[in-house]
Amino acid sequence: MVLSTSSISFSNSVVSPFLSLPKPTSLARDGKRCRVVCVSGSNSGSSQGSQMIVSITGATGFIGQRLVKKLLSDDHKVRVLTRSRAKARLVFPVENFPQVLIAEEREWEKCIQGSNAVVNLAGLPISTRWSSEIKKEIKQSRVNTTSKIVGYVNQSNVDVRPSVFISATAVGYYGTSETHSFDETSPSGNDYLSEVCREWEAKASEVDNNVRLVLIRIGVVLGKDGGALAKMVPLFMMFAGGPLGSGKQWFSWIHLDDLVNLICEALINPSYKGIINGTAPNPVRLSEMCSQLGEVIGRPSWLPVPDFALKAVLGEGASVVLEGQRVLPVRAKELGFSYKYPYVRDALKAISKEL
Repeated sequence: MVLSTSSISFSNSVVSPFLSLPKPTSLARDGKRCRVVCVSGSNSGSSQGSQMIVSITGATGFIGQRLVKKLLSDDHKVRVLTRSRAKARLVFPVENFPQVLIAEEREWEKCIQGSNAVVNLAGLPISTRWSSEIKKEIKQSRVNTTSKIVGYVNQSNVDVRPSVFISATAVGYYGTSETHSFDETSPSGNDYLSEVCREWEAKASEVDNNVRLVLIRIGVVLGKDGGALAKMVPLFMMFAGGPLGSGKQWFSWIHLDDLVNLICEALINPSYKGIINGTAPNPVRLSEMCSQLGEVIGRPSWLPVPDFALKAVLGEGASVVLEGQRVLPVRAKELGFSYKYPYVRDALKAISKEL
């Protein structure tokens, strides 16, 4: 899961496939789906319809896996930028994902130069105890990867340079508060996670001005296979679920499908640019979230998890669940983005059917 101050869990082939994948020569910017004109290995022109080639970091993570499947279902091609081809191939076996190209770091530059867009979801999960070394890795895993991607994009020739760069960031940018609301115009906070997000976004903002940049500040992502629910549901199933800490802290969330749809819309719609909060329009107090979860899965939600227990497990990292913020997706609503799950109860009911 991507870094957030409200996140509990928090993102083959070698060189030969680069020769066979088509390279884009034009990409529409008029708000319609892109028509990519490709050149085959035999140098004969062919039209690929509304197909895009998208390179993704963090593709094997909770968000990334769903994004890859969505892009493939929409008839796009995906290039997975990874540090371990073997691990990525376990997630995307070639027999099930023939349209996915897996590239290790030495191949990233070629992948990016042949892509229409890049989505950057990489980052070390923060659901662990924060030693000084871990905090350093949390920041570097985001800033260094983003720096590498931006460098490759900026070094690309104009005719093969991606037109869109979508980089994840997090609502951790705003700091925490039980009383204030935050939108895309709000200032940054002054804690460690705010600092990480500022540096993360600053590095992404160094991308060439001719590349459309979208920075999505992601909240707690709700889904069956990971994120916050992966840690919360087992507690409820053991009749031990309840509010974390006081329960008064705000819980700014988004269903996984809505986040993936938001990213996909940002890929094809030129109106999507700059900062966009990746949260649902109706944040809730954590006590309400826990109550709704307990009701949906038929388990009680009355025994709170005490602060000291969380701190014993997560150390300083407990701040991501003991504190929170009310983040509103003002920009997404202005752009007319349609949420499938605007209310947490509906999101939890949909997820519970998959459990």
